[in-house]
Amino acid sequence: MQYDVILPAAGSGKRMGAGKNKLFLQLKEKTILIHTLQVFEEDSWCRGIYLAVKDTEREVIEALLQTHGITKVKAMPTGGDERQHSVQSCMKEIGQGEIVLVHDAARPFITQSIIHELAEAALEKGAAVAGVRAKDTMKRVEAGVIQETVDRSTLWMIQTPQAFRFDWLKEAEDAAERDDFLGTDESMLVERQGQSVHIVESSYENVKITTKEDLVFGEAILNQRIGG
Repeated sequence: MQYDVILPAAGSGKRMGAGKNKLFLQLKEKTILIHTLQVFEEDSWCRGIYLAVKDTEREVIEALLQTHGITKVKAMPTGGDERQHSVQSCMKEIGQGEIVLVHDAARPFITQSIIHELAEAALEKGAAVAGVRAKDTMKRVEAGVIQETVDRSTLWMIQTPQAFRFDWLKEAEDAAERDDFLGTDESMLVERQGQSVHIVESSYENVKITTKEDLVFGEAILNQRIGG
């Protein structure tokens, strides 16, 4: 089994308030980006990594790859204004393949076991995404007033990676471009084509580093994993 993985890495990270791309912030003396890349670099199933980047950050990222021995990055196309456009740029660089994963570059704690479950599910069923069950009571709210309590037993919080047969995602991306449709994630684009997307249960540790509080959580996860 082999897959290619797309990492959109051209975001602004405004919610972090760090004054720079949050992927360059450090956890345990390595950047968030390198932590994420190393998961795929060390996975024998990973055929290639495709990074969508800002042109102004290309040299910095190239230096990080060389310093940390990241060899599986096959291309670094310029990222678009939206995640969807960045993913499409990477799809064009891949050209053709069997299984493709899309993963948030700011989720450094994904494990190989979950990645492999997703790749196998995508091969068998066409599309699968990582997710965790909603833990909190969920309410539907309009204009600041609760309208109803939603049954959380059917609700999942969706993460990445999201895994697809290459042709399924390409068809969905092409259709979205043709229709000038902007989705919230790749799963939404594939669902829009009438395809079924399956869930692979992930871990609550697979957090996306978005705020300063997430950095604290990330440090705690690393400390637990390395016994620090």
